[in-house]
Amino acid sequence: MQIGVYSIGNRTPDPATGRLPGEHERLKSMARIAERAEQAGFDVFAAGEHHQPPYVSSSPVALLSYIAARTDRLLLSTAATLLTTNDPVRVAEDYATLQLLSDGRLDLMLGKGNGAAVYPAFGRDLGDADELMAGNYALLRRLWGPDPVEWSGRHRSPLTGFTSVPRPLDGVAPYVWHAAVTSTGAAELAAEHGDGFFANHLFWPREHTAQMVAHYRAEYARHGHREPARVGLGGQVFVRPRSQDAIAEFRPYFDNAPVYGHGPSLEEYTASTPLAVGSPQQIVDAVLGHRDYVGHYDRQLFLIDHPGLPEATVLEQLDLLGEHVLPALRRATSGG
Repeated sequence: MQIGVYSIGNRTPDPATGRLPGEHERLKSMARIAERAEQAGFDVFAAGEHHQPPYVSSSPVALLSYIAARTDRLLLSTAATLLTTNDPVRVAEDYATLQLLSDGRLDLMLGKGNGAAVYPAFGRDLGDADELMAGNYALLRRLWGPDPVEWSGRHRSPLTGFTSVPRPLDGVAPYVWHAAVTSTGAAELAAEHGDGFFANHLFWPREHTAQMVAHYRAEYARHGHREPARVGLGGQVFVRPRSQDAIAEFRPYFDNAPVYGHGPSLEEYTASTPLAVGSPQQIVDAVLGHRDYVGHYDRQLFLIDHPGLPEATVLEQLDLLGEHVLPALRRATSGG
């Protein structure tokens, strides 16, 4: 199983100090976190894409290119590229370029996005989201396939005798995951094309994720692909040597988080969702417990720098996870 971390690039005040990092600081911090992730032994770093405050990661291809030049082994990904509002030609060329510059250390996670405001910003209509996703992905696949391309569709001008440049490394396109929180359409699109399915798995009950993954696998089997279905899960953990210290330190961040706080308590949340806060062994047990309801899966990504955690704390988290959690997870999952 691949184990990695991801960042959505949000700027959230530290509830302990009230300090809000600037955009320059936050982007550089994301790069430093990726570098430390490689040093700590993680396999993957993924960067989100958002186009409104409080986020800074609007151009993951630029950020990942910077990280590629500063790392040697780390597989780079997105979390997720918004294919509904990005033009497929731009996506094909940007990520083929990054694939070449990183010597193939790239795959791509695609999604519709979770913010309605992004659609008018790019001249798109939210009501067309599903149609845009399916059509743009069909074109992206075609652009990375045999050239030249002949194409016509409802939402963009036709292509006639077009070749996107550069071509994918050795003629092999980056591997694609389709990310979703609630969209069964994403699971079906992934299954149709034989791609991976990444369940956000962050703040929904376990039963919801189990249903999404089961739907993807059933659809994948129905399409009769030769390669096995690939499933990835998101999630967040916070670890300290002693569980009581982890809970006490993380609680103010949880309580003030835009997506967590102001609702169920930390204890209620960890009991009903994949959020895990505690000692290294508790983190290992929680992550291995995901297999009880999704079965074997192929990629685990941890949201590492949310909500408002200072960079020093995030780097400590990476070191603790790398020393105490990753080896145990790898031993337990090495048999598939």
